[in-house]
Amino acid sequence: MPRKNTGNTAAFRRPALSGEVALVTGASRGIGRAIALRLAALGASIAICGRDVRALASAESEIKKSGALLYAQIADVTRSADVTSLVAKTQNALGPISILVNNAGIGLFGPAHEKTEADWDRVLDSNLKSVFLVSREVVPSMIRRRKGDIINISSLAGRNAFAGGALYCASKWGLQGLSACMAEDLREFGIRVGVVCPGSVATDFSGRGPKDPTKVLLPEDVAHAVAMILTQGPQSFLSEVQLRPLRKA
Repeated sequence: MPRKNTGNTAAFRRPALSGEVALVTGASRGIGRAIALRLAALGASIAICGRDVRALASAESEIKKSGALLYAQIADVTRSADVTSLVAKTQNALGPISILVNNAGIGLFGPAHEKTEADWDRVLDSNLKSVFLVSREVVPSMIRRRKGDIINISSLAGRNAFAGGALYCASKWGLQGLSACMAEDLREFGIRVGVVCPGSVATDFSGRGPKDPTKVLLPEDVAHAVAMILTQGPQSFLSEVQLRPLRKA
């Protein structure tokens, strides 16, 4: 005879991230938007930010359709004052942040010797400094609660060099190092830090030229990897996911 389940069946129907509060940076479009939607579908309350008013409003409208609790704010995560405001207002609206997805970033390509100091600052601030600023603001609360997940959206460019990729690769190689050190610093507090390293993704991200749509990832593929990390068992620690299109370009 099959064994009778005497446990609480309602617990099995509970969404995987119910009760969690997730902050996703750069979530007004592309990968960030897909991640926010996926985490909302898994039951998390969602906070999103971006710099484009119209794009953020569109993302906000779409996420609200899921029924998730939502907070949205215009913010530049390369500025410490904006970050402090974003985190404080998110926690006032939704509660302590238990999931942070550092997704905001830009691409600027070409030989290093042809780039300006302003180009360098723009890429490194967006792709690396922002992760430092937002994580620094969120981590103390996670340490107090001895719980949290931080996922940094890196790139296979953080592991591979290519012509014209100097600034972008520098930012992503730096992100790999920052993430690995954060993971070691925070694991004793029950905080997991991991990275997702996608290859080419079909977004309006400023890349190196047109992409064959049959040979790139979808934003939803990256969102799936983030969800996989967040729904792993409590004793495990996925430090890095490398995500490639099935077909080579």
